[in-house]
Amino acid sequence: ALISAFSRGFLGRIAIFAGLVVGYVVAMLMGDVNTDGISAAKWIAMPTFTSPTFNMSAIVLFLPVVLVLIAENVGHVKAVSAMTGKNLDDQMGNALFADGLATTLAGAGGGSGTTTYAENIGVMAATRVYSTAAYWIAGLGAIVLSICPKFGAVLSATPVGALGGVGVGLFGMIGVLGARIWIEGRVNFSDPTNLIIAASALIIGIADMSWTSGNFTFNGIINATLVAVVGYRVLSTIAKSRGTNH
Repeated sequence: ALISAFSRGFLGRIAIFAGLVVGYVVAMLMGDVNTDGISAAKWIAMPTFTSPTFNMSAIVLFLPVVLVLIAENVGHVKAVSAMTGKNLDDQMGNALFADGLATTLAGAGGGSGTTTYAENIGVMAATRVYSTAAYWIAGLGAIVLSICPKFGAVLSATPVGALGGVGVGLFGMIGVLGARIWIEGRVNFSDPTNLIIAASALIIGIADMSWTSGNFTFNGIINATLVAVVGYRVLSTIAKSRGTNH
């Protein structure tokens, strides 16, 4: 926040990254960074690829999660729309298609599923850089850095304090953007259904209330989205049928 307030131009736009670097360096000087993994990591090495396996029980369990992630993806596009002042509703399909294609490619090589990340939306809000060209470059850079385990080890050793400080700013921006969307959409919070659903989703997401089923853990973002999407539909339908909606 201090870097953003005191700096202009390029440094002001990378204030989040600069803050992370400063926090990392300070923690390292204080001896709070474990460098064993960094020393042991190689400079160049190819990632390990594995063939995908299909587990029907896991697939069935994740189907509802996919629907939740779709809603999350749409919400992120709405947030970008609010930041840029452009109507991006016609790009929803493109975003979902790209997300699904990326997840398929990642799974084909044994990687984890991909989705849009609130942190990246927060970075866009902080830097005010919305050009897709920047994210093409970032993606290509990530591919190149994937063959450098040393870089991955440096990231893994990031102090919790520095990472937490950055997270507070990024997720806070997403929360404010969400509130802005509610205001511009004239959401009626005098309606108890809207109020309880919004309040529940916010607390679940902020507190990161996770849910574990077998070997799978669903984090607070997923659960909050599930409550917001499914809970609203269920409660609003009941309220309309009983004539208790306001």
